[in-house]
Amino acid sequence: MDESGPRHGGSVFAGLVGASQVLGLVSVVLTGVWMGHYRGGFAWDGSAQEFNLHPLCMVLGLIFLQGDAILVYRVFRNEAKRNVKLLHGIIHLLALIVSIVGVVAVFDFHRAANIPDMYSLHSWCGLATLILFCLQWVMGLLFFLFPVASSWLRAMYLPIHVFCGLTLLVMAIGTSLLGITEKLLFSISSTYSHFAPEGVLANILGLLLVLFGVLLSYLITREEYKRPPNPEEESLSVHFKTLTEGGSPTTP
Repeated sequence: MDESGPRHGGSVFAGLVGASQVLGLVSVVLTGVWMGHYRGGFAWDGSAQEFNLHPLCMVLGLIFLQGDAILVYRVFRNEAKRNVKLLHGIIHLLALIVSIVGVVAVFDFHRAANIPDMYSLHSWCGLATLILFCLQWVMGLLFFLFPVASSWLRAMYLPIHVFCGLTLLVMAIGTSLLGITEKLLFSISSTYSHFAPEGVLANILGLLLVLFGVLLSYLITREEYKRPPNPEEESLSVHFKTLTEGGSPTTP
């Protein structure tokens, strides 16, 4: 039997996962360079340096860590699902904590500088994304990590949970692109059109975030990278089929 196919597929998968991590880490580093080098660094004193924590925390939390939390189901698809669920939940919790720090930083800066809150499209999309992210994490906790719902209810909610996870990642990246543009227009509007280095760096950051999202979406939606069937998932599948097609739970 020719085993080069599975080996080749495994190497492609590993390469794509590695590329996603490089894109995510470089995005976080570029955000730090932008805020540290061009915007004066970081502080927690109500100044503009406190605001600089906002983009760094949001890129790290809502994009990079959230993306990795979703990806663990592909990277560790052959591990015990209970362990993968726990890792998925912990990384999501870290993403939530980091993101909340970022949101508190921007509200604290606005209050100190007497700047109005929640007037821009970026802020509307950002708060909506964070609220839905919190709800998604709580629902995942109650349905899957420490399930309080019945098997058939978990089976019904599972595809919704998966869809919402990917949707939230897309929303976070889209909101970040709005924030990058808004920050550039506020900070360097007079030189942005002349390819100012800060503007070029921020544009590259935006492109990297888009590529990160595209690559993760590919890895998450490819059938061959999904977890192989196991008794727990088969049980959910049977219950879901019963709900949607009216079959018997004992039907193969």
